[in-house]
Amino acid sequence: MRMQALVRGLAIGTAVVTMACGSGAPPTEEMAPSEVEQAAGSETVAGDLVKDWERQKASLMAIADAMPEDRFAYKSTPAQRSYGEQIMHVAGVNVQILGLVGGTTPAPSFTAESATTKAEILQALSDSYDYGIALLHEQDAVSINGTVEAAFLGPSTRARVFWFLLGHSMDIYGQMAVYLRLNDIVPPASRGV
Repeated sequence: MRMQALVRGLAIGTAVVTMACGSGAPPTEEMAPSEVEQAAGSETVAGDLVKDWERQKASLMAIADAMPEDRFAYKSTPAQRSYGEQIMHVAGVNVQILGLVGGTTPAPSFTAESATTKAEILQALSDSYDYGIALLHEQDAVSINGTVEAAFLGPSTRARVFWFLLGHSMDIYGQMAVYLRLNDIVPPASRGV
C-alpha cells in the first residue's frame, strides 16, 4: 500500500515537473488535471501563479521604492538603463507579453514617456502586476494550459508565459539590487539578514 502511494506520488511529481518545464504534455487519463494541480501544492496552477505574482509584485515594489527619486536616473555604466528605466522595462514587458495570454481585462495604458516621476513609475509597475493577476483570475485548469503563439518562445502554454515573465522580472530585480548597492543602499530583501 505504501509502495503504491509512493509510486503514484512519483508519477504525479514527474508529471508536474514535466509540465512546468514546458513540454506542454497533457496529463494522462489516469491522472486528471485536478490531481496534477493538487500535487503541485495548491488547488490550481493558476492559483499558484497568482501567489507567485502577488509575492513578486511586493518584492519589486519594495526594491523600486528603495531608491530615492533623485537617483532614478542613476546608471551603473553609461550603456545601462537607468534605475527608473529598469522599472519601466519590467512594467512594459509584463504588459506587452501578457497581451499574448488574451483575456477581457484591459491592459494598462502607461508608456515610458507618460511615467517619468517616481510615483508614476511605481504606479506603472503596480498596474502591470495587477494586470497579470487579473488575467490569472480569468484562467481555469484548461485555459492556463492552453497554447498561445509567442514568437520568442514558440508555441507555449499560458502558464509558461507567466513563468517566463516571473524569471525575466527577477533578472531585472538582480540588476536593481546592484544599482542600490552601488548607491550604498541595502536592498529591502537583504535588510536584517
